[in-house]
Amino acid sequence: MSNNSLAFFIGLFGSVHCIGMCGPLAFAIPASENKLLLVFDKVLYNFGRVLTYSLLGLLIGFAGRQLWIYGAQQVISLVSGLLIILAGITRFFKLSVAGSGILSRLFSPINKLLVYALQHRCGNFAVGAINGLLPCGFVYLALAGALTTASPLTAATYMLWFGLGTFPLMLIAMIGTGFFTPAIRRRINRAIPYLMVCIGFWFILRGLNLNIPYLSPPKQTTGLSTCH
Repeated sequence: MSNNSLAFFIGLFGSVHCIGMCGPLAFAIPASENKLLLVFDKVLYNFGRVLTYSLLGLLIGFAGRQLWIYGAQQVISLVSGLLIILAGITRFFKLSVAGSGILSRLFSPINKLLVYALQHRCGNFAVGAINGLLPCGFVYLALAGALTTASPLTAATYMLWFGLGTFPLMLIAMIGTGFFTPAIRRRINRAIPYLMVCIGFWFILRGLNLNIPYLSPPKQTTGLSTCH
């Protein structure tokens, strides 16, 4: 499985979580009574999210590039895998995470900006772009993967595929609000911790560089040479 494929499936499976967390906000956006305009508005909203994810990937890609140059991407992949597994275990046992209050205060300006955009009808694209900045475990999971890529462009591409993975279910849910009932979301959400643990082990395997095709490729060189 390639990096971009992994990013897409993280987004696809994680979008059920997105519907539960961001769905109420997405459904609160004023919608046109015209069906074609309604679909167009919802597509714009989701493209706004995808653009923000891609820009976040571009930014984190500069840090990832330095890690790649210094050969630290292996360590980052191992640490990311362990943190993802830990996050999955906390969700599995429904343990609380310390610092959630600090996180809420940290993202308070973004929440205020989002409320302003909704109140002043700044458009679905703008609301989606701002929403992409809100804290989300699966976005962080995807950014951890983007951090281990070789360049800002590949990191942005990785996050683009993650965003596209979230696109289908979010669009379906926004157009037909009854498609995903609370009971269905609860059943699928119970599987999310297992998915996170599996992805965490995949990050660890990739960091170990065991020369297993797709799962744990050999360590790549930067292609940079030094002068003597």
